[in-house]
Amino acid sequence: MTATTKVIRKPQRTMADQSYVIELVKGLGVTLKHFFKGTRQMVTGTTPDLEKHPYADGIATVQYPEEKRPYAQRWRGVHRLTHRDDGSPRCVACLCCSTACPAQCIYIKPAEYAEGDKRRGYERYPEEFVIDELRCIFCGFCVEACPCDAIRMDTGYHMTALDDRASFIYDKAQLMSHVGQDGTQKSANPRHEPGDPTHPGVTRLHGGH
Repeated sequence: MTATTKVIRKPQRTMADQSYVIELVKGLGVTLKHFFKGTRQMVTGTTPDLEKHPYADGIATVQYPEEKRPYAQRWRGVHRLTHRDDGSPRCVACLCCSTACPAQCIYIKPAEYAEGDKRRGYERYPEEFVIDELRCIFCGFCVEACPCDAIRMDTGYHMTALDDRASFIYDKAQLMSHVGQDGTQKSANPRHEPGDPTHPGVTRLHGGH
């Protein structure tokens, strides 16, 4: 069986095609069209209101960080750890978030509460809680996996451009200093703490009353 060879002829191009002048002029025409359209909107005062229409056509430039684009409530920003009423983290060091993280960017070192603490035997706390934001893909799996609503991504701001890697590694103190878009560090979801009248009384050491 003999093989057949298909000959593909080289397309014939004119000098105008080879110089790309025509396509360059077309591209500059599109650029000038949008430039004058945006300038006309700015001069006439018809620039869309970003607070009402953040994704409207027209000039959408904001003077960051003095001005910030309004983010949706479901937008995934920098992480934060929510607080209890006493200011401690709601995290119980169950490692659900670090296990669910596909980028493996969360490190937690669990620790036990001291003897006599009402939470000893019921839950643990994170002695260390570190997130490498450079490795994070902002999928939100950690928020979904957390049973205590201890970690959230509702801060409403993103990471700024820095020149060293260490600035993107957030420890527990940094994560607890962040606030949500509502300005608080707590969670709106109630939780029954040990010692509360509504607490079921079940611990790892006692099966309940």
